[in-house]
Amino acid sequence: MLLKKYSGCLSRLRSEFLKKRKKGKLPKDARSALLEWWNTHYRWPYPTEEDKLRLAARTGLDPKQINNWFINQRKRHWKPSDGMRFALMEGVAGGSSGTTLYFDTGTIGP
Repeated sequence: MLLKKYSGCLSRLRSEFLKKRKKGKLPKDARSALLEWWNTHYRWPYPTEEDKLRLAARTGLDPKQINNWFINQRKRHWKPSDGMRFALMEGVAGGSSGTTLYFDTGTIGP
């Protein structure tokens, strides 16, 4: 009797819960392709736009999904190495309009 009385409400509640459910994990082959790129570029895991497009074509994911995966992966699993000297030397301290970046592999800037 209760089931008959509230069946409409139960079906509406069920559909609401299904709408709010997370979509789930990415497909295994897509995750492995992303992890392969990650492991190859671990020192600087910031893919270029071309890299993201190639990964999207290879995995079948949207570029937004690729971007979010890398954001989450860096937050959860990446710390820049202690030996990585990355600093803005000019421009922050004032005086010069040019910005020079110092990396552990060399210098980029004016």
